[in-house]
Amino acid sequence: MKKNIILSLIIIFSACSNNSSNIDSISKQKVTQESKKLNDYFEKEFNELVNRKPQLQTSLGIKKDYDKWNDISPKEYQYDLNQTKKSLLWLKDSVDINLLDKSSLLSYQLYVKELEDQIEDQKYRLFGSAPYYEYPVNQMFGMQSEIPSFLINMHSVSSEKEAIDYIARLNGVKPLFNQLEINIKEKESAGIVAQKFVYEHVLNDSRNIISGYPFSMSSVDTSALFKDIFMKVNSLDIGQEIKDNLINDAKQALNESVKPAYESLISLISELSDNYDQEDGVWRWENGEVFYDYILKRTTTTNLSADEIHQIGLREVDRIHDEMIKIMDLVGFSGTLKDFFNELKESDDFYYPQTLEGEKAYMAEAKNIIDQMELRLDELFITKPKAQMIVKAVEDFREKSAGKAFYQRPAPDGSRPGTYYANLYNMRAMPKYEMEALAYHEGIPGHHMQIAIAQELQNIPKFRKFGGYTSYIEGWGLYSEYLPKELGFYSDPYSDFGRLSMELWRSCRLVVDTGIHSKKWTREDGIRYYSENTPNDISDCIKMVERHIVMPSQATAYKIGMDKILQLRLKAKESLGDNFDIREFHDTILSNGALPLNFLELEIDEMIKRIQTGLY
Repeated sequence: MKKNIILSLIIIFSACSNNSSNIDSISKQKVTQESKKLNDYFEKEFNELVNRKPQLQTSLGIKKDYDKWNDISPKEYQYDLNQTKKSLLWLKDSVDINLLDKSSLLSYQLYVKELEDQIEDQKYRLFGSAPYYEYPVNQMFGMQSEIPSFLINMHSVSSEKEAIDYIARLNGVKPLFNQLEINIKEKESAGIVAQKFVYEHVLNDSRNIISGYPFSMSSVDTSALFKDIFMKVNSLDIGQEIKDNLINDAKQALNESVKPAYESLISLISELSDNYDQEDGVWRWENGEVFYDYILKRTTTTNLSADEIHQIGLREVDRIHDEMIKIMDLVGFSGTLKDFFNELKESDDFYYPQTLEGEKAYMAEAKNIIDQMELRLDELFITKPKAQMIVKAVEDFREKSAGKAFYQRPAPDGSRPGTYYANLYNMRAMPKYEMEALAYHEGIPGHHMQIAIAQELQNIPKFRKFGGYTSYIEGWGLYSEYLPKELGFYSDPYSDFGRLSMELWRSCRLVVDTGIHSKKWTREDGIRYYSENTPNDISDCIKMVERHIVMPSQATAYKIGMDKILQLRLKAKESLGDNFDIREFHDTILSNGALPLNFLELEIDEMIKRIQTGLY
């Protein structure tokens, strides 16, 4: 009898166990199916977007619509907006988020938030012609400089067909600029008109593009675009007659499409410059204060107000000044911090000469800094990018208006390396003592590590590989300026001062951006604040304030993002003690692509919990 009872219990427990196993198996299958359905949808949506954007195709190394430009008409924007609403509806109606694996759930949350933000952005789009309350052309971005830069840096030519595609794009500049002018006029009718100094930069860029041969047949100089297509065609392994025909077609396209397009744009911009004299902050626009509060939250991915950001900036400026005084004492300088700033500005010892030799020396040292840092990456990182990176000077045609340094992502297929651009137009704006921090920010371990690793990740959808959040991206860049100090870099106290000066610069940005757009500071107020509180050349101060004016909130992302990463690192170290591994921390930061700062904190919290519980 007892045996039968025991046998029955064994059968019952065995049946329950098998049933539980079957349920687990069914649940796992459902999770796999639902996650695959979602990721297939992301892939389809991304591919459809790429198929509608020829320039995005080129930037991704895809040569499908290699002869076309993006459609920038209101009709195309409205189509994009409708697709956004349609996609959001599908995600909310068709996906069971309870059946998604961890990575897919994060992708779902990010995508939904992105779509919701795009729909919310509609409040600040005018006539569907451009995002936010933006100036369609300005010194930081705009087709007057982006189009030639795109052709020179993105449109490679490895065959006769690709040369023909390049020429087709030259012929397409005129209709593209026709639509650009319509967009500019629409903005004008809504009161979104740039300041005179903005238009002066745009005019300078535009005139530079159509100067030189073949725009002026007697010119001793060659235009940047003609030089580019000439060199690309002549590098092809094709007959000389074919090369000559291609070059002649390029000349014709430059003179019959590019030149009249720029001349018409110059005429329009000159008229706007003559007719308007605008104040500097976005507070002057309808709902400008509401817009600025909104765009601050979008940029920083926080709920910090303009006043809070302003106060953070003031506190950090004071702290960094104190750190600088310690270095000033270390190098034996007697005088005030302002005196030390002036010494750094005026002494030729801290600058390469404004000569070809000086520019070559700067570029060689910039490369050396990157090479030395690259040798130490194993001490800080588990995952490293496969893509290569080069150092390049900003091209002549845009160096006057471009920023002092920036990064261009590599092609995903490896056909184009990542590029750290240094602007050598004014060597007094590129001091030797800032070279290390600048190279670490734009190159390694900064933007190249973050951006190249993101697009090489295998377990996330493409919208995460190629998307971005400014506070994350630029926060990582600024954090990367600090990180090498822990490996013993910045051994020269002046170089360490340069690191601090660049962090000071980003702290001042918090003060000046909010000052201009929330507290009604003028351009001159902003320039004065930078000049009095930093060692930077006056040209730096002017460029930065002008950037604030045309890109409200953008420059606040650096310091807010860096501070968040440092806070999360401290949190992890205090929670994990001896189990904290800087390499694992960095891997967690970089292994999900760009994230909003609140999402990033959740990832670090999960890392901490995983290590504490031993569940890997």
